[in-house]
Amino acid sequence: MESARIERLLDAYFEGNTTLAEEATLRDYFTNGEVAAHLEPMKPMFEGFVKAKEEVSATEIALPRSGSKINPWWYSIAATFLVAVTVGSIVFSNSGLSKEEEEALAALKQTREAMMMLSSNLNKGTENVAYLNEFTKGTSTIRHIEQFTETKNKILK
Repeated sequence: MESARIERLLDAYFEGNTTLAEEATLRDYFTNGEVAAHLEPMKPMFEGFVKAKEEVSATEIALPRSGSKINPWWYSIAATFLVAVTVGSIVFSNSGLSKEEEEALAALKQTREAMMMLSSNLNKGTENVAYLNEFTKGTSTIRHIEQFTETKNKILK
């Protein structure tokens, strides 16, 4: 029964479909204890895996530097330049106003000029009304004086 299970694990192992726990089971089977006779040729392979796992190299390996030789701050300068060019092209490429909007702005400007002219004329009229108000005050003062004089004359008679 154990042999059939190990054979299924070996088939899965050679297909690359085993988990780490199943591989540990295979290593334990082939390195510790009795191995079935027909599986004996696999024993040196798993023993070699165990020995290879214990090996340590004392040689220092110099790996080539990965990445580019451009300093990272150049990336930020390039990104800033790209954003500035994009924003500048959007701002200066088109005013963004349609023909209808331009006509509406022209009508608004004309209306504003007409309102300013009306306002200045009304202000002139208001000044004249102020003079008329002073005239009315003077006239009413004269009437009061006349009434006072008439009343005084009636009393004196």
